[in-house]
Amino acid sequence: MPALPAIVRRREQRSLFGEILDWMLAPLLVIWPMSLALTWLAAQGIANKPYDRALLESVRTLAQRIEPGERGIRFDLPKETARLFRADELDNVYYQVLGTRGEFVSGDRDLPVPPDGDGGVLGEPRIRDDEVQDDSVRVVYVWVAVPGSSRPALVQVGETLTKRSRLATEIIKGVILPQFVILPVAVLLVWFALARGLAPLNALQRRIRERHSDDLSPIDVHDVPEEVSPLVQAFNDLLERQQGSMSTQKRFLADAAHQLKTPLAGLRMQAELAARAVASGNGDARALQASLEHMANASQRAAHMVNQLLSMARADAQAGIAARAVLDLRVLAIDVVRDFVPKALDKGIDLGYEGPEPVPDDASEADTAAVDCRVLGHPLLLRELIANLVDNALQYTPTRGTVTVRLLVDPFGQVVVLQVEDSGPGIPQAEKDLVFQPFYRALGTPVDGSGLGLAIVAEIAAQHGTTIALDDARSGAQIPPGEGPGARFTLRLPRAQPSPPSDDADLAQTQTQTQTQA
Repeated sequence: MPALPAIVRRREQRSLFGEILDWMLAPLLVIWPMSLALTWLAAQGIANKPYDRALLESVRTLAQRIEPGERGIRFDLPKETARLFRADELDNVYYQVLGTRGEFVSGDRDLPVPPDGDGGVLGEPRIRDDEVQDDSVRVVYVWVAVPGSSRPALVQVGETLTKRSRLATEIIKGVILPQFVILPVAVLLVWFALARGLAPLNALQRRIRERHSDDLSPIDVHDVPEEVSPLVQAFNDLLERQQGSMSTQKRFLADAAHQLKTPLAGLRMQAELAARAVASGNGDARALQASLEHMANASQRAAHMVNQLLSMARADAQAGIAARAVLDLRVLAIDVVRDFVPKALDKGIDLGYEGPEPVPDDASEADTAAVDCRVLGHPLLLRELIANLVDNALQYTPTRGTVTVRLLVDPFGQVVVLQVEDSGPGIPQAEKDLVFQPFYRALGTPVDGSGLGLAIVAEIAAQHGTTIALDDARSGAQIPPGEGPGARFTLRLPRAQPSPPSDDADLAQTQTQTQTQA
């Protein structure tokens, strides 16, 4: 069953060569029958013209022999002329002369007269198609004015269509038969031209397939057709981003390996010292206890660094694909503060939260809107961001110091402002941009750390379309003796648009899932 979707995808995959060929041949196959029909009509017209001219001459010749008579008209056609007139080996020729009263004068009685109302112009021959004894005939007729009579006489000549059909057939054969040869040749030429036109794409495919896996150099856009140049340029941009990502990963792995060497080396050294002391039998309890404490601290630092590395990797992996949800930043901030209260108590630091409190269920819409701290973001990543800021503040804040997590709602700017500030030594101005780089730690600090916390914060902030700002928490004049200026980290997140009342259940479910996963 898992292979079925792949088979379906392969069947649905379209061929560029086949699609272009279809679009080129389909009009040709549609135009060809139209060409046959137009050729047939043109052949009929061409075949009729010479024989119609002969019939016109015959009608004029017969019309010239009409003379006025005592009882209408007189028409005299010698027998030899009549015999020559009808001498045709392929077609039957009919003629008819009618007097001014419509009486039959000469010719063939079977030739039908023009339809009623078809008087025409006197002396101007006209042409029509008719039938004589179930044979189709071409009839040319003319109304002839007779002196002394108010009504004209009628002269018409008809001929069957055998010669015309044969001539039209010969014309069609001469035009259509070559098309049966030209059409396959045209299809082959189109196939060949299309194959030649797509040859650069095949060459580009071979060049890409022959590349080594570590070759991320750009493809020369001048070696490909102009139409493919935007695609190649986009591919080059992807290669450039991939190369930058691989360089960052290599540098990150190298830095991580370097940073992990110190706690692991210390752990190994303390283990070897303890093992030697036990093997020699000279180790006392205090020395062994000290070695074990050093080993515990080293393993704790290594575990903390590994956790930070995993957080950084998780943040990188979820870049651009993290599922966003409407969440209450106030709930996240309060939960993180509660989680870090034991650590703050152990260090003697006052950890607190300042900002809107949870709104009662019976609160009005105006009160709820005034303290609306809902934002659109990834719950786990934002929780990781707040936790790293609080952990960093607790690490660098001395005993009896303060760490405050603050939420401010800006209804005019439609943003929620998150601040984490401490009363620690602060960060020098020259290092404020460097502390967000992975593995960077401020110079002269005695605090153990991996240098990854703030890098994770910057990465998560960037994924949410914002940046983290760093400034001093207190000015020089307000700093109490023996304390530092502190540090204040500020994050501005756009407020989520108000959702319909039916979405409240979804919001509560999202917050519950966030707390459960955390």
